[in-house]
Amino acid sequence: MQISGAQMVIEALIAEEVEVVFGYPGGAIMNVYDEIYKQRSFQHILTRHEQAAVHAAEGYAKATGKVGVAMITSGPGFTNGVTGLADAYMDSIPLVVISGQVPMSLIGTDAFQEIDAVGISRSCTKHNYLVTDAADLPRILKEAFYIARTGRPGPVHVDIPKDVTAQIAKFDYSKEVEIETYKPTTKGNTRQIKKAIEAIANAKRPLLYLGGGIINANAAELVREFSKMTQIPAVETFMARGTLRFDDPLLISMLGMHGSYAANMAMSETDLVIGLGARFDDRVTGKLSEFAKNAQIIHVDIDPASISKLVNAHFPIVGDVKNVLEQMIPLAKEQVDPVRYESWHKTIANFNKLHPLSYKEEGDRIKPQWVVERIGQLLGDGANISTDVGQHQMWTAQFYPFTRPRQWVSSGGLGTMGFGFPAALGVKRADMERVSINITGDGSILMNIQELMTAVEYKLPVINVILNNNFLGMVRQWQTLFYDKRHSSTDLSMQPDFVKLAEAFGGVGYRVTTKEEFDTALKDAVEKNVVAIIDVAVNRFENVLPMVPAGGSLFNMMLEYKEK
Repeated sequence: MQISGAQMVIEALIAEEVEVVFGYPGGAIMNVYDEIYKQRSFQHILTRHEQAAVHAAEGYAKATGKVGVAMITSGPGFTNGVTGLADAYMDSIPLVVISGQVPMSLIGTDAFQEIDAVGISRSCTKHNYLVTDAADLPRILKEAFYIARTGRPGPVHVDIPKDVTAQIAKFDYSKEVEIETYKPTTKGNTRQIKKAIEAIANAKRPLLYLGGGIINANAAELVREFSKMTQIPAVETFMARGTLRFDDPLLISMLGMHGSYAANMAMSETDLVIGLGARFDDRVTGKLSEFAKNAQIIHVDIDPASISKLVNAHFPIVGDVKNVLEQMIPLAKEQVDPVRYESWHKTIANFNKLHPLSYKEEGDRIKPQWVVERIGQLLGDGANISTDVGQHQMWTAQFYPFTRPRQWVSSGGLGTMGFGFPAALGVKRADMERVSINITGDGSILMNIQELMTAVEYKLPVINVILNNNFLGMVRQWQTLFYDKRHSSTDLSMQPDFVKLAEAFGGVGYRVTTKEEFDTALKDAVEKNVVAIIDVAVNRFENVLPMVPAGGSLFNMMLEYKEK
C-alpha cells in the first residue's frame, strides 16, 4: 500500500505491537503526531520534558524486557533527549527513539531548530539512522527494533526529516531483517563451555559474579537453578539486583564501591570468577591490578567487545547468557560436586559475621537505611523500586529485599540524576498491579519534578519517597571524606515545600519526621492510589558505607567514618 512516511511510522509501531509511546511533539515531527491523533492501537503519553520521555521509555523497557519507544522533535527537543539515549546505551536498555528533523533542503543551513542529531547520537546509541527517502522507512524501522532488542540490547535512534514524513511510498513490513554486518553470536562455544565446567569442578573457592546482562537475557531462573545445583556462592552487581532472592543463602550481597565487606572479600579471595553478563565496571573492580588477582576468569557475555576488555578472561564465552547456561547446566550436573565448596562457605560466613551490612540507629531520628528497609517490610514483592542517583540509590541497592528480576530500575553506568521519577512512570505503565516507588533525594527529584503533571493526567500513581538531607548527599560525602569538609555548592538548605508542590500538581504530599508518621504516610499513599511525595527528614550527615575509595582495592574498604 502507498502511504505517507508519517503513516509508515504508525503502521510500524502497530506491527511491532507497541503498547505505549512516550513523547513530546514539535514542528518537525508534527506530521507523525497528526497520525498518532487518528490511531487507536497504542497509547501516547505526553511527558512534560523530552528527557523524561526517554527515561520513561527506559523504565517501561526495563520493567517488561520489551523495546521502549520515545518520540521527540528536532533541535532542543532532540538535545533534551540525548541524556536518555546515553543512559540507555550505558545500561544496555532496548529503545527506539524517533526524532523529527528539518526538511532535507534545510539540513546544513542552520535552519530553525536544526541540529546534527545523528552526529550527536552516534556515540551514545547502538545504531542510528537519518532517513532520506520514505521508501526506506519500513526497512529502517524494522531494523531499528531488531537491533535494539537483539544481541547486547541498546538504544537505536531514527531521525526523520519533516518532508520525508510527508512523502508517499510503498509500505511493506513483511520482509525479514537481514543485516550482513550484524549477526550476534547467541550460542556459546561448546569446547570453551566444557573447559569452563572443568575449571569449576576443580576450583576450591569459585564465585558467581552476576551482572545486568542476566536480567536483559531473562536468565535469572537459570542462574538460580545453576547456583542451587552447584552450591556456588554469588555476588551481584548493582545492575543485577533481584537475580537471586535477597534471602537466598547463596547470595552474599552486592559487591563493588559500596558493596558489602563479605562480597568484596569473597571476590578478593576467590580462585575462580564465573562472570555472567557482567562487564567488569570500574565501580565493581576497583584497582584492576588487585582485582581477584588469585583467580582464573570465566567470562560469559553476548558482546564480544566486553570480553577481556578490562580483565583478561581465561575462559571467554561469547553468547546469550540464557543459552550458555542451558548448555552449562547438564555438564555441571555431571561434573560439579556441590559438597566440595563447604569450607569456602564457612570462610564467607566468617566475612559476614565480621562486618555485616548494617547501620546504627540513633533514637527516634530516621535513618535513610531504615526507610528503605521499611518500604521492603511493608510492600516487599508488591512494589517495583526505581531510584534516582546518589546516596539514596546506594542505600536502596544495599538494603531493599529484592525478590525478583526487573523489580529494580536505576541508572547505573551514566548515573543520571532525574532518571528515577520518569522511569518509575514507565514502570507503573508496564505493571499497573504493583506499587511503583521512586526512592529519591531532594536534589534529584527537582531535576524532573514537572512529571508530576504527567503522573496526574495519565493516572500513573508513582510514590516518590524523598530521603531529604538538604544536601547533594553523595557529593557532600566525598567532600567530607576527601576534601577536608569543604562542602562546595552542595548545601541544599533552600528547598521548596514538597508537600505543597505535590498538591499544586494535583497529587498528595506528606512531611515525615518520625517512623510512625512514615508508616502512616506510606500506607495512606498506597491506599489513595494517586501520585505522591513523602518528604522524609533524615540525618543530614549519614554516609554510605562500606566504601572503596576511587582507584582503591576491594579489600581496602572504608567500613566506618569517625569525626576528627
